[in-house]
Amino acid sequence: METESVPTAPPPLDGAEAAAILAGWPGPALRLTADGALCAANARCVPLDTGGGTWREDLSWWVASGGPRLDSTRSVPVATGSGPGVVEFAAVPLPDGEVLLLGRDVTLERRLRHALTESRQRYKDLVDISSDFAWETGPDGRFAFVSPAGAIGYRAEELLGRHPADLVLPDFADQPLPFDTRVPIERTEVWLRDRSGEPACLISSAVPLTGPGGEWLGARGACRDITDARLRGMELSRVRLREKYLGFIVSSTRDDVDPTRTLEIAAGVAVNATGAAGALVFAKAGEGYGPAARQGTLPPVAADALPALLAAAAESAEGCETVAGPVRLLAGRTLFRNEVNGAVLAWRPAEETWSADDISMVAAIADHVGVAVAQARYQERLKTLSERDGLTGLYNRRTFMELLEQRLERHRGGSSALLYFDLDNFKAVNDLLGHTAGDGVLKAVGTLLVRLARPGDLTARLGGDEFVLWIERVDEAQALRVADRLLREAAEFLRPLSAAPDRPLGVSIGVALYAGGGGEPAQGLVDRGDHAMYAAKRQGKGNRALAPAAAIGSGTAGEDASAGGTGGE
Repeated sequence: METESVPTAPPPLDGAEAAAILAGWPGPALRLTADGALCAANARCVPLDTGGGTWREDLSWWVASGGPRLDSTRSVPVATGSGPGVVEFAAVPLPDGEVLLLGRDVTLERRLRHALTESRQRYKDLVDISSDFAWETGPDGRFAFVSPAGAIGYRAEELLGRHPADLVLPDFADQPLPFDTRVPIERTEVWLRDRSGEPACLISSAVPLTGPGGEWLGARGACRDITDARLRGMELSRVRLREKYLGFIVSSTRDDVDPTRTLEIAAGVAVNATGAAGALVFAKAGEGYGPAARQGTLPPVAADALPALLAAAAESAEGCETVAGPVRLLAGRTLFRNEVNGAVLAWRPAEETWSADDISMVAAIADHVGVAVAQARYQERLKTLSERDGLTGLYNRRTFMELLEQRLERHRGGSSALLYFDLDNFKAVNDLLGHTAGDGVLKAVGTLLVRLARPGDLTARLGGDEFVLWIERVDEAQALRVADRLLREAAEFLRPLSAAPDRPLGVSIGVALYAGGGGEPAQGLVDRGDHAMYAAKRQGKGNRALAPAAAIGSGTAGEDASAGGTGGE
């Protein structure tokens, strides 16, 4: 059975909140600095001052000595017109180390408690008419007396003879209980399970019972059910925590230049806020979804369930969940301009269920990241436009030269090759068939190069009808075999697109080997390939030529590769 955890302390109040509470507090209230100096006090402190005493000094010393860090409450004796009394102050931390002290007159409670412990009969008479839960345990630790009203849904007779430990929630089995205390305690919280099995929070004060020889005979005390107040506090804490988490996403969307960072934050929030094992943020691409950010690793067996789950989530504003192998998946759609553009996915072990708060949190995260998903997709499109040739989809000249320079810098041993080629009889296509037909030829070359390239190779259109293929880790024989294959396949693939039978489309290729160690720059390598390509054209169209090795130290081709020609013919 799932249980709710004890709420953590709320974040410190800011100055405006503290001032409002100070003015409206029904009892005495003060605001002190970290060293105990008075900042402000409300009007309800005045009657305590007129009675004399050192209650203010006591509080100043307590704050200055760091007492609020050890105990959040402090009881001080006061004198009023009706006689001596006791005020209990609760400490609330404020920014810069200041403390807000909120007082409550507990004089009557103290007097009643003292009177109750003086006489058992008097105690029973009073608790019989009290709405609180009064009790007494015997030497065996079991309830020997329970006030007639019972407690936490149980009748008094159902609790008599029962051990209090049987009522403790599993998550709090190790907490000290007031029912077997060996020392007097005041206002101690204890979490029990009520008759329906739900968590119940009681605040208890108790004293031990001892025999003539000092032996422990049990305990006696009174509890007040504060479950509703605690649950409200827990809900408030959850709301604040939810706002804090979502605030991370909002501020990142507003301030972070990189939307991918926002999506990474969103995935982290999904994990932290729901206790998930991992999370993914998807961006929609066509009819499918691609991962844009992740936290953790989704088991591969769960991947088969994603298409159906994401499709269902796209149709639901509430989110969808399913079990796939060892994990339970929860997905919520993201929207931009009222259109689904992605999803947030979280997962946890299949045996753990999603609470209503978890489902609501994932949906809220998804609501906040739709804009970031759109921004990430837009940025990716801009990146593609800046790096790729718009017609063929290959790298453009600028990007290719940057990537090639990087490859050359980390080239270690062996050799690689650059194939530089342009189209034979391409000008006739543009002149006789038009530039639309010419564009179709260039696109076809792009398709051919992508098919020939291996993972790790680089392909680019340098401009016009000039293309390059960088082949990693090949020797001279291998590079020439790739060039021969390119010649054959280009002739077969492009011939149907030729302008006329006597002007068949094909390619002329220059092959430049790179062995490293000579300091040849990327531009020098490309120039050698270019010169070799013109050398191939001089042999007749549809040929390839091997460039001479780079001149050591110069980074330029040898004299034999300097012959030129007319590109595109």
